[in-house]
Amino acid sequence: MSFWGPTMFVVVLAMIFSGFPVAFVLGGVALLFALVGTAFGAFDLVLLYALPERTFGTMSNFTLLAVPFFIFMGTVLEKSKLAEQLLETIAVLFGRFRGGLAIGVIFVGALLAAATGVVGASVTAMGLISLPVMLRNGYKEEISLGVISASGTLGQIIPPSIVLIVLGDQMGVSVGDLFRAALMPGLALTGAYALYVAVIALVKPEVAPALPVEMRMSGLPLLKRVVVSLLPPLALIVVVLGSIFAGVATPTEAGALGSVGAMVLAAMNRSLSMDALKRAMEETSRLTIMVVFLLIGSTAFALVFRGFDGDLWIESMLVGIPGGALGFLLVVNLVVFLLGFFIDFFEIAFIIVPLIVPAAVILGVDLTWLGIVLAVNLQTSFLTPPFGFSLFYLRGVTPDTIPTTSIYRGVIPFIVIQLVVLGSLIWMAVPK
Repeated sequence: MSFWGPTMFVVVLAMIFSGFPVAFVLGGVALLFALVGTAFGAFDLVLLYALPERTFGTMSNFTLLAVPFFIFMGTVLEKSKLAEQLLETIAVLFGRFRGGLAIGVIFVGALLAAATGVVGASVTAMGLISLPVMLRNGYKEEISLGVISASGTLGQIIPPSIVLIVLGDQMGVSVGDLFRAALMPGLALTGAYALYVAVIALVKPEVAPALPVEMRMSGLPLLKRVVVSLLPPLALIVVVLGSIFAGVATPTEAGALGSVGAMVLAAMNRSLSMDALKRAMEETSRLTIMVVFLLIGSTAFALVFRGFDGDLWIESMLVGIPGGALGFLLVVNLVVFLLGFFIDFFEIAFIIVPLIVPAAVILGVDLTWLGIVLAVNLQTSFLTPPFGFSLFYLRGVTPDTIPTTSIYRGVIPFIVIQLVVLGSLIWMAVPK
């Protein structure tokens, strides 16, 4: 086996860990190795002629068009304060129970995940709105921070998840099938988080007390608040996901529908200002451009890497792992979990996922289930220090008086919960 493929893989990882922008690392290393390999007669430069066509194919990918639509839908809901109203309403509904405020935050995290699919928007909104309320009413720092960080990451697995769209594209799997398969694991994680909080509140009442009587609401005022703040986002979620699950619309078409629906809800709420719309479009453009450049860089990397037979090297290693499909799943998930400590989920999806798919097919692993397993694993990466993005988002909106170590301690129980769910999914993904 040629040393060019393994060397290229190591150089890319080393450059990524050094802090260079990943998209430019992938493209730059690919072009450099193509030129050097050609000089040594190890690479055929003619292979690069396919790069413009593949780049054009990436830019015209109908499935990936769903990414900016769902990002825009989520940012409109956040910038127009609809997410804030939803959080406040759920806090009133659940706060009367011990631990109810934290359970309400988890429920809102699941709703925002289903309405947006954008982790940053969910964590930031809940950190700004829920954290002061929880701390003011006697909740301990660790459980407050852990609940907000973990529930914000539910956007990684609960449809319409951006990571599921990217994984579906990279694995050649139907995004609609991934959405349907992801619903149960997403709800299971939500339930597990809520169960953990309920048990902690039962055992240690001082950790998560109920809201005082004067802050509670009931009767007609509560009903009016629920109808105004809770039902419209729920209706949007049902329409968007229902159209996908029923086969009426593709994820891209449903994303377009959701974008229009979010603007209609914001207009009905009299919060669709030009400033909010501008900020939503800027955020959508920024994230979409990042995804596109990562795709172009990963396309160049994959083209050159295959030219050096690097894909065959990866495939032979993975297929030869002891334990067959189970061994393959354990090793792949361990690698993805460790990489998640240091690099973003987009980068893992674009670099690692295309390399493991051929081996998964040979070993008979169902690609849809593999996608779900990887999505849950990548979700865990948002919580793992030192570079968990959910932790960064929350750190950015927490008071300076709260140490970063409190955030790290708070997420540990939720990382354990996610690893338990991940282990169950790995077992289910093994061909029987």
